[in-house]
Amino acid sequence: MTELVKMTYSEVDLEAVATLNGLIAIFVGADGKLDTCARRVNTLSRKAVERLVASDAFAGLSDGGALRLAFPAGLAAAGILVVKLSRRPTQEAARLAGAALAQEKGPLDLTVLAGNLGKLADVALGLALRDYDFSAHKTAAPKPRSTVKFMSSKLESIDSKLISAIAGGVFFTRDLTNEPANILTTSNFADRLAEMQALGLKVEVLEEAALEKMGMGALLCVGQGSVSPSKVVVMQWHGGGDEAPFALVGKGVVFDTGGISIKPALGMEDMTMDMGGAGVVSGVMRTLAQRKAKANVVGVLGLVENMPSGNAVRPGDVVTSMKGDKIEVVNTDAEGRLVLADVLWYTQERFKPVGMINLATLTGAIIVALGHENAGVFSNSDDLSAAFLKAAGAEGEGAWRMPLSAAYDKMIDCRIADMRNTGGTRDAGSITAAQFLARFVKPETPWAHLDIAGVASIKGGTKFAPAGATGWGVMTLNRFISDNYEA
Repeated sequence: MTELVKMTYSEVDLEAVATLNGLIAIFVGADGKLDTCARRVNTLSRKAVERLVASDAFAGLSDGGALRLAFPAGLAAAGILVVKLSRRPTQEAARLAGAALAQEKGPLDLTVLAGNLGKLADVALGLALRDYDFSAHKTAAPKPRSTVKFMSSKLESIDSKLISAIAGGVFFTRDLTNEPANILTTSNFADRLAEMQALGLKVEVLEEAALEKMGMGALLCVGQGSVSPSKVVVMQWHGGGDEAPFALVGKGVVFDTGGISIKPALGMEDMTMDMGGAGVVSGVMRTLAQRKAKANVVGVLGLVENMPSGNAVRPGDVVTSMKGDKIEVVNTDAEGRLVLADVLWYTQERFKPVGMINLATLTGAIIVALGHENAGVFSNSDDLSAAFLKAAGAEGEGAWRMPLSAAYDKMIDCRIADMRNTGGTRDAGSITAAQFLARFVKPETPWAHLDIAGVASIKGGTKFAPAGATGWGVMTLNRFISDNYEA
């Protein structure tokens, strides 16, 4: 797994400032007033900080932005990072400040003179999240890892283990989602999850023979054209009492050609991220285990590869789900919902969860509707939806509730089977996909479907992630569990 930047924490030592190597970071509010740490750096640098703060460049910075003073006189440091941030910042501004520091520091060690700055844990989390570089397949020697030292008079506000658990879960998700499909096969994916038993998770890998015996014809049909075996992986975290678990379900299509309904060649290489839902569930389970969450949570993943071959499922084939419903496969590129149908039903039958959320890079239609700013949220429960959206808002991860209704459900009715796997037109594509999944959710189960096709991987990057996988959802679901299912 990509390593987190090494961060340490200590009391403020102003006497050591002059001899610090690497970079030094200080914080100055919009009013331009310097705290004790900033005044010390300003004095040593012959008022260079004061002049920068008085400049138009500093005035033009947004909250959380940073400017760099290179090779300041009077200091051993290679530069000073002046961050515009209130002493009592918002969570978002504090995390943005951390992200700015990560982008500015490069390979140099960094000492952050935080003094009595509030929300320092969020600064540290923002820095850790943005300091990510997926370079596992580059032959050049890896860049030396820099270290970050925070000097603060509020060390009691820092939970370094929690920061590492959250950032570690996000990194695990990003690594999985960024991996090429010839590396992250279904078997390799399952092996990586099995390694998390060392963290206290109980991990089971169900092979094709077991899935066939259980009647998972919908899931198995997706992978029958691939040499990679289809699998279901079950991860259990028992941190609560005897109560039923909350369930997280993930679509894990390690590569999606579209099958016989093959996709256009242009951009098909991006389909390595079609296991993004399973990646998020994996990252959340890792975070919960690392922080020893006081809740019972189960994560269930359907791992398949959708390939065209002489054995592949054909458009027009009828398959039987674990539930017993017959499905006409009118488009083999609408495969994720077939995987989830069986996994959702299996999860409810085995675990009787108190609630269930599934995640999937399910439809291009959700990108048309919401772009890359929000995931689509579909739910049969106002309470569950509201609780999830509250957590997403608290973590700054965009999510927007979308409709479900009988009118949309009729669009997947079928002449020759119980249902077909698409609505047959482009109209309401993300909604008809959600309606398909809803048919495999029991009325008594509070459920939400998150279509993360627009947010799982972004070519231009985000505020807290470079280009590629974002890890969207790990922080939100961790908070959701913490707020709603932990004592």
